[in-house]
Amino acid sequence: MTVLPMFPLGTVLFPSMPAVLRVFEERYLVMLARVLSDEPSEFGIVLIARGAEVGGGEQRFDVGTIARITQLLEGDGFVGLVAEGTQRFEVERWLDDDPHPLAEVRLLPELSWDEAQRPLLEETEKVVRRVLAQASEFGEQRWSADVELVDDPVAAAWQLAGIAPIGELDQVALLRSTSVGELLNEVQRLSAEVVDTLTAALLIDGVDEEDEGFGPADGA
Repeated sequence: MTVLPMFPLGTVLFPSMPAVLRVFEERYLVMLARVLSDEPSEFGIVLIARGAEVGGGEQRFDVGTIARITQLLEGDGFVGLVAEGTQRFEVERWLDDDPHPLAEVRLLPELSWDEAQRPLLEETEKVVRRVLAQASEFGEQRWSADVELVDDPVAAAWQLAGIAPIGELDQVALLRSTSVGELLNEVQRLSAEVVDTLTAALLIDGVDEEDEGFGPADGA
């Protein structure tokens, strides 16, 4: 069992994905000072189930990812940091805040790669990039359709989960994946649901435009 300082957030961090954070609350500045005294400098990130990032008292999910600090950025009234997701964990027990959240965690096994999964990885990448391209037509996306992935196949699978434009609850479920195949299949399924949603929205917009342009005139 490992005791880990925790940083609950409104976003999910996946292994091999970056996190850019602004730290300004006193409790997390204390946490950052403690974390930076160790090497590597790490803390846990979990999604907030209910509540806000600021002020405390939030309810948290029990699965997350260790964030390893790779860069510090000084700002006006805050400390910025860049971290990278490493290993997944499951919270066994939340401890009393000191003053930041702490938890006893159990590390989840690393996913193993089988080269037979290469076609599934390539197909999932095509699906995710297609969805990102379509989603960009509805608004600005955090990740572009041409974002580069790393060469390591397991890390690339996690990156596909991280860049796919799906909701946080689905992302938390993906964090619990027990195999690369399960992860990639779920990313494909969830991405396909996004495509269906976008397609339905386009159809509705098309019908609305037809109604506005060709509807009966007043008094007809």
